[in-house]
Amino acid sequence: MSGLKKSYGGRVVLDGCTYRFESGRVYAVMGPNGSGKSTFLRLCALIEKPDSGKADFLDEGIVLEHDLALRRRITLLLPSVGVFNTTVCENIAYGLKLRKVNKAETEQRVLNALELVGLKDKMRRRAVTLSSGETQRMGLARALAISPSVLFLDEPTAAVDSKNSKAVEEIIQNIRHTLKATIILSTHDAGLAERAADTILTLRDGKATAL
Repeated sequence: MSGLKKSYGGRVVLDGCTYRFESGRVYAVMGPNGSGKSTFLRLCALIEKPDSGKADFLDEGIVLEHDLALRRRITLLLPSVGVFNTTVCENIAYGLKLRKVNKAETEQRVLNALELVGLKDKMRRRAVTLSSGETQRMGLARALAISPSVLFLDEPTAAVDSKNSKAVEEIIQNIRHTLKATIILSTHDAGLAERAADTILTLRDGKATAL
């Protein structure tokens, strides 16, 4: 990303953020409330457009177009996971159906994702009956099932209890070894950042700085 700027209602949230993320690494983005962490993730994940600057994605040194193919290699998991009133399996398979992945491969990917997040025993449950922590883990499974190249996690442990918070942290550690994705997460939890991330970025006064 280079020179990202974003304002809302005249208030500057990001003011020329520039940083180069390396493939396959885990980054934690920290900062006080209102520092722009969620905005930072949305801009990097191509959910929102910056006022100026750009977020480029490179593959073997080639800058990729911001097209559907690229967007399908990126996913952003929000603190509040959207839940469909269907089974856990069907929730996790949603992104694969959009991508028209065949049934056999979809089933295998869903099973692999369930195994990774520890929800295999809940696969036939109605997703709306899960606890908040289980719902967060289901959201992770839905993101993992599409095998993203870049995974953005916005406060992944903010709304879960200590047991599920530990589970989410273990999942993040497992992802880096199994999926080989670049992971960029925002968090207020300094312990999580130190344990899970290779690099910690701080957002302050609209700028990103690596510790």
